[in-house]
Amino acid sequence: MAKHSALDTLLELAQTRTDDAARQLGALTAQGMDMETKLALLTQYWNEYSARFQSAMKQGITASDWRNYQEFLNKIDAAIVQQRGVLAAARECVQAGQAVWQSARRTLKSYDTLAQRQAGAELLRMARHEQKETDERTSNAAARQSGLG
Repeated sequence: MAKHSALDTLLELAQTRTDDAARQLGALTAQGMDMETKLALLTQYWNEYSARFQSAMKQGITASDWRNYQEFLNKIDAAIVQQRGVLAAARECVQAGQAVWQSARRTLKSYDTLAQRQAGAELLRMARHEQKETDERTSNAAARQSGLG
């Protein structure tokens, strides 16, 4: 059974951090997409309501209806401005999440590279040890053969 080294512990921890960062990035990305969808819906709603307003104006509307349309369009405008701010913040969070994930991934790759080097060095050490033992057995066998002959 192989012994569990400090590098193995660091590798496991880095893998966990990378997985966590990937999950967080996925959640942030989904949230950002949701914010984009909401902005698109608000913009679409503003366009539809504005078209209704234009159509109503062509047919003739009262001053109070005109004021109601304007107030409602202004409220939608304010909601669009607010949603753009929320979307900008969400995009910043996604960028920050990407940076965290990339950093965690780089750390994981570094530890993985070190672990592979360590494993290669261990295999080389074992091969040299086996070769030394084989050489000693061959030398001892040759010495016994020459002593008997």
